Amino acid sequence: MKLQRLYSLTRQAIDTYRLIEDGDHIAIGISGGKDSLTLLYALQGLRKFYPKKFELSAISVDLGFNGFDLSPVAELCKEMEVAYRIVPTEIGKILFDVRQEANPCALCAKMRKGALNLAAKEMGCNKVAYAHHMDDMIETMMLSLIYEGRFYSFPPYTWLDRMELAVIRPMMLVSEADVIGFKNKYHLPVCKNPCPADGNTRREYVKQLIRQLERENPGMKMRLFHAVLEGNIPGWNLSEQNHVNVALHTDKQQE
Repeated sequence: MKLQRLYSLTRQAIDTYRLIEDGDHIAIGISGGKDSLTLLYALQGLRKFYPKKFELSAISVDLGFNGFDLSPVAELCKEMEVAYRIVPTEIGKILFDVRQEANPCALCAKMRKGALNLAAKEMGCNKVAYAHHMDDMIETMMLSLIYEGRFYSFPPYTWLDRMELAVIRPMMLVSEADVIGFKNKYHLPVCKNPCPADGNTRREYVKQLIRQLERENPGMKMRLFHAVLEGNIPGWNLSEQNHVNVALHTDKQQE
């Protein structure tokens, strides 16, 4: 995927769901993975020509695993002239050594988001941008169906009352295949995830299930995303004049 296509898909989501307004100070949650680094490129590039002016910062929550090096991310942010903060925590130790959680993902996500949101407020940000892409939206919907018995996926925009902070997901129209293509084309400095649970989660199971279903039923993944868009999930409803033409956003359009 070329940079211009990334800008186009990200801007379409931002415009459709009104994710950015004049004067926003947006913190990008940077894990060091391909998704969050791609979002960094997208928002820093859009910032230069988007009609609504906004500030941009980046925050990483260090879970405390030994040997996890975020210096490549720090160097990239310096090159891009984006303010960057690393928040040290002992989340990894708490989950795996103290609590010895068998299924740590949900609690880890809650703790990481709490640390990220608090840091964003301290930096004067009014919005936090998560790097969830189209495949994440679909997988979340399937996880909710299989394990919770409800039709749900997190919305493009969420207001957190207690924090007085908005969460936005500007990459919701970008497929994971596009992100992988972008990472390879632009040689993103990805930092390997040191989590012991990485690759052995319910989300990974659902990801592989969707891939198998897509192989057996070509086009199924896009139909699932249409179901999310049209499923009357709170926060997802679009006005008729703002409907997203998701037919344009297929994994076959990698570059």
